[in-house]
Amino acid sequence: MSAVYQRIRFGVEGGVATLALDNPAKRNAFDPAMRVEMAEVVRQVQSDPSIRALVLTGAGAHFCSGGDLANIASSGLDNGGWRQRLTSLHDWLKDLMLLDKPVVAAVDGAAYGAGFSLALAADFIVASTRARFAMSFIRMGVVPDCAAFYTLPRVVGVQRARELMLSGREVSAQEALRLGIATELVEPDALQARAQAIARSFVGASPVALSLIKRSLSLAASDLPSLLEQEANAQALAMGTPEHREAVRCFLEKKPLPFQWPQA
Repeated sequence: MSAVYQRIRFGVEGGVATLALDNPAKRNAFDPAMRVEMAEVVRQVQSDPSIRALVLTGAGAHFCSGGDLANIASSGLDNGGWRQRLTSLHDWLKDLMLLDKPVVAAVDGAAYGAGFSLALAADFIVASTRARFAMSFIRMGVVPDCAAFYTLPRVVGVQRARELMLSGREVSAQEALRLGIATELVEPDALQARAQAIARSFVGASPVALSLIKRSLSLAASDLPSLLEQEANAQALAMGTPEHREAVRCFLEKKPLPFQWPQA
């Protein structure tokens, strides 16, 4: 199953959807057309129960270099117009971050500015050894967007997020792994296969449990009583699913469990 778009590539195979930013001439920079198409795809992934995981990547040698500066410079928007554009972006970005299915970002080359923020919206970042990340907004005299104020401190801590945002410096793939930004590093020619293998592993996992885990993690910064209440409600739902019963049966019969994390 596949569809043709102007600024992205999208297809579904074996329960795994793949969304690739497709503007390699500009290192897959965001422009309004790309945002509209991504919003459409995120809605489709959310609503299609046959899709069990999403791989987010970039065409060519880069993930995403951030906003399309030529488009930004020619937009002619005033303060109100920029706020409206960001608000419309937030609508689908929030849907992506709250997607009840695992999202694996496969990052090669540059993940700068909004591209770095987009990668952080995923549950896993598999990076190639030549990937590089930068909160480059300060270099352009603007502030981080695409939810980076929410995601980056939750990954690296407030002090390190402050340093990365205020310096705008580049982070190598190796440092990204040390900081916990990247889940793992692979050679460039193995990147897509590894991201797909991780995504395919979730086809065998309980969709209810995955949804509840992601929903509960989104509340991780809330107060303890609220989080414990969410935990109790989520576990009660998960215990009643056929996927849980099947996993228990396999365990007791000493058979392989339906969900297995793929070996690197």
